[in-house]
Amino acid sequence: MNRQQAIALWVAAANLVLVLAFPPYDYISLAQGYVPTFGGFHFVGTAPPNSLLNHNFLILEEIVILIDAGIAWLLLRERVPNAGGRFSRGQRAVLWLVAINLVLILLFPPFEHYQAISKTALPSFDGFYFVFGDTAQKQIVAPLLYIEAALVLINGGLLWLLFADGRGNKLSTEEKRALAKALREHQQGD
Repeated sequence: MNRQQAIALWVAAANLVLVLAFPPYDYISLAQGYVPTFGGFHFVGTAPPNSLLNHNFLILEEIVILIDAGIAWLLLRERVPNAGGRFSRGQRAVLWLVAINLVLILLFPPFEHYQAISKTALPSFDGFYFVFGDTAQKQIVAPLLYIEAALVLINGGLLWLLFADGRGNKLSTEEKRALAKALREHQQGD
């Protein structure tokens, strides 16, 4: 592990501590028929009355931090000249875009208005709103948020494969002969 990777891990750990210290809460209003609406982020144990921890959003925050830490780990690894394990320029760009998209998904989650919330109907969609803005009358649509994150990761993986550079995987004739010889010796030794 190099110095940049260590810094990335410390930043991820600090982000996890911050997210766990200020988790997201939903406010359950008596006037709105006990429908939970997004109440914001509060210090652990100091949430306002009638608040409930929003586990779905908290879990997604933790997952995004861990995925972004993994991406930072990959992007900040030391480059070895003429090694087969390097990323192409397109793959590095895909990693950056996936990390940025995941952060944007959490900053602008899908919301629905509390009047449209029903236990029997599918969740409605009111729009994407800034998570630190005025969302007192809205609830985060967790299923849509999970679908967004999954699609970003799937598309990122497909783009990663699309931009993969196959040149690093080709072996020279001499390397193939040495590999075949080593395999034969290994099989004879068993």
